[in-house]
Amino acid sequence: MARSDRLFEIIQILRAASAPVRAEDLAETLEVSKRTVYRDIAALQMMRTPVEGEAGIGYVLRGGYDLPPLNFDTEEIEALHIGLAMLVRTGDTELQQAARRVSRKIKDVHAAADWLQVAPWGAPPDDPTEGCVSVALLRQAVRASRKLRITYSSNSQVESQRVLRPLGLIYHVETILLVAWCELRGGFRHFRTGQILAAELLEDSFNAEAQVLRNLWLQQEGSTYVYCA
Repeated sequence: MARSDRLFEIIQILRAASAPVRAEDLAETLEVSKRTVYRDIAALQMMRTPVEGEAGIGYVLRGGYDLPPLNFDTEEIEALHIGLAMLVRTGDTELQQAARRVSRKIKDVHAAADWLQVAPWGAPPDDPTEGCVSVALLRQAVRASRKLRITYSSNSQVESQRVLRPLGLIYHVETILLVAWCELRGGFRHFRTGQILAAELLEDSFNAEAQVLRNLWLQQEGSTYVYCA
């Protein structure tokens, strides 16, 4: 999480709290060290954010502090509610956590739309303790144009080792597909993330040809999918 996002999240946590929040609890929630929390609190106080408290006791946000409103119209807010809620169906736990953070920020300045509901059934969570590969790792590989070495189980349960140049992710209701150039097959392939048994992010970068490969794939199959604009 970027520092600016973390500072915003600390404000959100303190606004919602009914009692002082300890640095240990903030550190656990934000997945950072207590020292980082202390630095972030000091940064907020330097920016005149009314955070009060001290180490060992906890921190509170003085009443009356408001963030600027988000300027969305009614239908835009409803679209956000539905879109964020539908992330629960992807099984991508990191994006689900991000969606919950965004939802809290929206609800802080706009009325909740509890009458808009999304059924939770879809892909199972990408829980590493259950032997699943984190989709966040795959997104990281695509974002950084880094090669991946994976162990993949086909539909007929035949395992293979492959080195991939990951190009994108396609979110379906019940599965996520990793789009990649497969060095084993010498072509574009789609891999169900639930069938990736292991994945290792390699140091090898393919940044120079990443966009060329992505454009070739888009020309070949892109019209089949809807993209996030």
